[in-house]
Amino acid sequence: MSNTPSELLYIKSHEWIRDEGDGTATIGITDHAQGLLGDLVFIELPEVGANIVADGEIGVIESVKAASDLYSPLTGQVTAVNEDLEDAPEIINDEPYTDGWIFKMTIADSAEIAELLSADDYQHLITED
Repeated sequence: MSNTPSELLYIKSHEWIRDEGDGTATIGITDHAQGLLGDLVFIELPEVGANIVADGEIGVIESVKAASDLYSPLTGQVTAVNEDLEDAPEIINDEPYTDGWIFKMTIADSAEIAELLSADDYQHLITED
């Protein structure tokens, strides 16, 4: 069973969202996703300052088994990226919810948060797969 922290929100494409409560959010991929991908070898991070839209492609993550697109869970602007991942994407394998965060953003429309999945809803989704 995958680790699915209850304080986070999720989307169907396996990204997690930490609403920081100040109009910003931190985004990463779930433990379930990193487990499916296997050992990560490369990540294409979004550009700081980029305007992104909910469900839009914002990067790519590659493992020894597969490549997968990264999606933005919310509309807004990228304010920071985890540059440590450029040299060590495997951090996500070890710590997907802490040191393995991918990017931070400002939230343009806080109403989009209500459309995200709770931990229970996400856990239900992945147990059906």
